[in-house]
Amino acid sequence: MKPILEVAATFGIAEEFVELYGRYKSKLDPSLREKLGDRPDGKLVLVTAMNPTPAGEGKTLTTIGLAQSLNAIGAPTIAALREPSLGPCFGMKGGATGSNKAQLLPSEDINLHFTGDLHAITSAHNLLAAMLDNHIFHGNVLQIDTNRILCKRAMDMNDRSLRQIVVGLGEGNGSVHESGFMITTASEVMAVLCLSEDALDLKQRLGRIVVAYNMTGEAITAAQIGAVDAMTVLLKEAIKPNLVQTAEGTPAIVHGGPFANIAHGCSSVIGTKTALKLAEIVVTEAGFGADLGAEKFFDIKCRQAGLKPDAAVLVVTIKALKYNGGAAKTELDQPNLEALRAGLPNMKRHLENLRKFGVPVMVALNHFTSDTEEEISIVKEACARWGVKAELSDVWAKGSEGGKELATTLLGILKQETARYTPLYADDLDLKTKMETVVGEIYRGVGIKLSAKAAARLEELERQGFGRLPVCMAKTPYSFSDQANLLGAPEGFTVQIKDITLSAGAGFVVVHTGNIVTMPGLPKVPAAERIHLDEHGEVAGLL
Repeated sequence: MKPILEVAATFGIAEEFVELYGRYKSKLDPSLREKLGDRPDGKLVLVTAMNPTPAGEGKTLTTIGLAQSLNAIGAPTIAALREPSLGPCFGMKGGATGSNKAQLLPSEDINLHFTGDLHAITSAHNLLAAMLDNHIFHGNVLQIDTNRILCKRAMDMNDRSLRQIVVGLGEGNGSVHESGFMITTASEVMAVLCLSEDALDLKQRLGRIVVAYNMTGEAITAAQIGAVDAMTVLLKEAIKPNLVQTAEGTPAIVHGGPFANIAHGCSSVIGTKTALKLAEIVVTEAGFGADLGAEKFFDIKCRQAGLKPDAAVLVVTIKALKYNGGAAKTELDQPNLEALRAGLPNMKRHLENLRKFGVPVMVALNHFTSDTEEEISIVKEACARWGVKAELSDVWAKGSEGGKELATTLLGILKQETARYTPLYADDLDLKTKMETVVGEIYRGVGIKLSAKAAARLEELERQGFGRLPVCMAKTPYSFSDQANLLGAPEGFTVQIKDITLSAGAGFVVVHTGNIVTMPGLPKVPAAERIHLDEHGEVAGLL
């Protein structure tokens, strides 16, 4: 690893703007972006993927490797990524910083406490919850309906036993009402931080968070509770983007990590815009498959932040294609040309969807040792028929050397093709039409069916003036539909809308298409069981 000051210097970042957290990680002072304000933005490239499968698609790995490869061929590039959450790191996924020759460093630090951003967000969220309950305890001047309290507690760990709890039990401990915990990445405070332009915007957005409703059905905000200034103080360091490096010394801005279901699943606007002032190309990613993460990147993050993406890279694996073609997850390493061909429509639909946002698209075929030459040829031939450029990516094994063809092809696209980014729907459409547009255009469903609860919430939100907000679809990531077992490229289904909730501070309406869990549980054998300190005092078993 290079000292982070040396990494910063490669992109002209003076030491005065680097706030050190040890030798190998830092925060960037907000004044850096102000100083670079007149500099033109670089090109913005989104890395997204097919629907996730048990085998893993390598989206983060590809983002890191592609950034390294672009630098290796002479295109100054910075990666902009999300921060890992402790919950998944100790749960099923393990570390989330790439691996082998395409990973972020220092990996263990980034996967664990990093610079404390998630802890600050947790504290700010829980301060708001505590002050809300305290207001009720001391007379409830705002006449808050304790049956309509929206603000739960948060913690950055998987703990299913805390999903539903009762607070206030015992004499003198406040109002007794149902509550619960969500994982910090699902907190609206996280989404607010990641969509904020600066500290002032952060404060204004925090004030708009709706925490409850009063007895007459009016929304009660964090500003009315009086929590906003103190929350902003807790987040004063967390709003600053973090600078680290890849295995080859490529700079990476790693900042924010909102849930890709209940929120928009993208790294911070501040981090992205800072990177765009520093580099000729910025490679970023969005959570889950393109039907969720990419759609939200285009329709929420880019819309709100005024970003204009220049290209998209769809990460594809032969294993994922075979899985979507009906192969069992235990047999994905085995040759199966029939399943491979049957899975191609899933890739094709993602490519068609990405093009609807007006950006050029290419495929990165993430290479596994079990892939055969015949299988690779089938995928490349399919892409050629559809007029899409595709390159094999071997960045896991070879680092930048394994992604040079991918980087070269992408660079050609950026130079030769012009993006005409446009969101999928207009702001002035009503919320129901926006939902139907996403379901029809992206998922290929035939419509939506609202539960009585969802219909009532929709009417209430429209009446309260929130109809212009974009919709944030919360559904299973494993299928284009709202049913996880409908793999491939299903059509003709109706999406069931169970509930609709408001994230007024973040600036979107969340549409729940199923039982979306905001507090994950640990698997039978959690990753925490293999994480330990070795004989040298180093973290082992995390990656």
